[in-house]
Amino acid sequence: MPEIRFVQPDGEVKPVDAPTGVSVMKAAVSAGIPGILAECGGQAMCATCHIHIQFTPSPLPEVGEEEDEMLECALSPRMESSRLSCQLSVTDELDGMVVYVPAEDL
Repeated sequence: MPEIRFVQPDGEVKPVDAPTGVSVMKAAVSAGIPGILAECGGQAMCATCHIHIQFTPSPLPEVGEEEDEMLECALSPRMESSRLSCQLSVTDELDGMVVYVPAEDL
């Protein structure tokens, strides 16, 4: 299983063994990661699963139109590293990915 490291605003790091095929958001929610609320259940309709990508060992898919629109509605400021975790599927290539949970989303 690929490991994704979630970094909280206070610097605490929680590694999560994420099953391939699920969204990064579902892996985070299943592991009880604070700040990943996922109020819409992964439909790209609420931006409550907003994360900042610090490191990924392989390129991520491009931001889609729906994701792009929702990132503008996120509580924390949008950055170049911003993504909706519900729109990223876990693959073996993401093993070692590091993401930050924005403080404003807690």
